[in-house]
Amino acid sequence: MAGSASFVDPRGLRFAATVTAIVLAVVLLTSSAVLLAVQAVVFAAGAFGGLRRAPYGVLFRRTLARRLGKPTELEPELPPRFAQAVGLGFAVIGVLGYAVGLGWLGIVATAFAFIAAFLNAAFGYCLGCEFYLLSRRVLTIRKGVPA
Repeated sequence: MAGSASFVDPRGLRFAATVTAIVLAVVLLTSSAVLLAVQAVVFAAGAFGGLRRAPYGVLFRRTLARRLGKPTELEPELPPRFAQAVGLGFAVIGVLGYAVGLGWLGIVATAFAFIAAFLNAAFGYCLGCEFYLLSRRVLTIRKGVPA
């Protein structure tokens, strides 16, 4: 995940979170490792390729963004990219759980990712973004403290 000073439309982030929450809800209902693997690829695209190249970001720009007009504010891209990486981690654990017959692990990992996506979709609260900001604060404090 390369550093980035770019900014993104927060409406696109909530759109992506909504689609993600729906996909993860279907995974929870069906225990589909294949669908969870597809979502993992979407997370990876956002985390490593950038949110503008992520499938749900592209879908938002090609459909809703044009109708909504320009956003009134933008958000830094790096925290949501970090959140995508966290989602990728949970999705990979979930896929592995389903693949090796540990359905409970697949369910728990998917449920964590679903909760985070739902919080963002419903309330605009990005849990992964908050973890990113907290980690930046902790790292900044540690750098200032003599070892």
